[in-house]
Amino acid sequence: MHITQLNRECLLHLFSFLDKDSRKSLAKTCHTLLEVFRDPLLWSLLNFHSPSELKKDNFLLGPALKYLSICWYSERVKVCNIEDWMKNHFQKDFCNRHERTVNDFLLEVCNRCPNLLSLTLSGCGHVTDDCILLLLKSCPNLKTLKLENCVRITDQTLEAVALHGASLQTLHVDFCRNITQTGLERVREKCPSVTLRAERSAKMIPDSKPEKKLMLEKASRKLLQL
Repeated sequence: MHITQLNRECLLHLFSFLDKDSRKSLAKTCHTLLEVFRDPLLWSLLNFHSPSELKKDNFLLGPALKYLSICWYSERVKVCNIEDWMKNHFQKDFCNRHERTVNDFLLEVCNRCPNLLSLTLSGCGHVTDDCILLLLKSCPNLKTLKLENCVRITDQTLEAVALHGASLQTLHVDFCRNITQTGLERVREKCPSVTLRAERSAKMIPDSKPEKKLMLEKASRKLLQL
């Protein structure tokens, strides 16, 4: 029996065990398997392990997507996590190559995937508050939002959750150093039903240029003198 003689349900089940590259390769062999590759039911879950994978054509993005994960655990993540004002020329050049990659991809998700239920981002050092805000507005059914080591995420994302995360049940903001304790307490107050986790986030050192730190120190001394 040839594989193409299997019914559509069986073929979808077989494809579900393959990674994205294998699915694409198999789809190139004949028209029948290409149609299976293009079936939205096959793409309810997507996992990516680096920004470069987002630029490939080995997957489909559409309304069937429910679960999305972009987790980058490479040593290169450390470069992206350096404060912008501290990066040298080489580090800035490296970041410029993919600075917009994840944000642009998430904008596509906002436009094409209104039924998204879960989003996990780890090591995505260039993801911004504005991008998460738009996603919360565009995906009203989002139940789980997990952000780890996303250094540009601030209390603005927490405010967006309070305003637009009506369906949200789980929120993780682990190792996001620009999240504050005040922001976390505000979310707990406004969204008591949300399971909130913020490992180390409010205890880490936020980004600020030396001149800003100096101004804060001077202001503190003036208050003490008063």
